[in-house]
Amino acid sequence: MSNGIFMWGIALWTFIMLGLMIIGGYFMFRKFLKRMPKEDGYSELDWQDHYIEKALPLWNDDAKALLNELVSPVPEIFRDVAKERIAGRISKIALDERVKTIELDQIMKGYIIATPKRDHKFMKKKLKELNIDYTAYEDLFQYADDEKQKFSIFEQTEKINSRRTE
Repeated sequence: MSNGIFMWGIALWTFIMLGLMIIGGYFMFRKFLKRMPKEDGYSELDWQDHYIEKALPLWNDDAKALLNELVSPVPEIFRDVAKERIAGRISKIALDERVKTIELDQIMKGYIIATPKRDHKFMKKKLKELNIDYTAYEDLFQYADDEKQKFSIFEQTEKINSRRTE
């Protein structure tokens, strides 16, 4: 009797471990793909790091605090990755706009575009909690990161710039 329970326990443990290894492998493979160089010789993460490093002097304490607050709903295990992704996009927008400091306008644009479409419901809820009106940025939701479209979040610059001139 106890031998049968032990065997079922080992089988269950095997399936749990296999499942966890598959989930971990999936996320590691996604990270590997983002580290793959594109035609220009740089990967998505290389560009992200480049923009963050270049725009670091533009970030003030208020902007950093707002970014930390905006990514607070993200599970802690993914929060650093989400923050770097959003900060990279915000930094690119700030550099393109040649601003002296990063303000709410750049944060909103980068936050919307770098946040996957599947998370927009949570993003809008967080913005409402913070009493931030996002109606002026509604048109940017269509350019948000979408796993199905497979574009870089850094490819949307022309669309944001054309939005500014309209």
